[in-house]
Amino acid sequence: MNTEPSTTPYVALGGAPAIHRLVDRFYERMDGLPEAYAARRLHPESLAGANESLFEYLSGWFGGPNLYIEKKGHPRLRMRHGPYAIGPTERDQWMLCMRTALTEQVADEPLRAGLLKAFTDMADHMVNTQGSAICAHP
Repeated sequence: MNTEPSTTPYVALGGAPAIHRLVDRFYERMDGLPEAYAARRLHPESLAGANESLFEYLSGWFGGPNLYIEKKGHPRLRMRHGPYAIGPTERDQWMLCMRTALTEQVADEPLRAGLLKAFTDMADHMVNTQGSAICAHP
């Protein structure tokens, strides 16, 4: 994901303020796009906790402060998402929201392409069922 060997995505994006904007836009898209319903219904009514966790995770994943690890330990993403049935539909909808947020928030095309590839790989890794998810939060 590095744009240069000495530049982390965290720095290239613009640090914490830029990551906050990306995460905020991602969850605005998830909350507002009818096409993201299956992914959205896996979350609680309030997205505030998910927003904070994703910001903290991305901070470290992008090469900045390891906020998530400091608070919660190793991310163990697949294990933490294990209780939720994540199928191709949920993955694709999650990626629709992230792709849109990246397009809107990251002007640097090579950086955006690298991030998109990394997010796609991560989203593919989270799939744990071939069907659609069962509503985790009524």
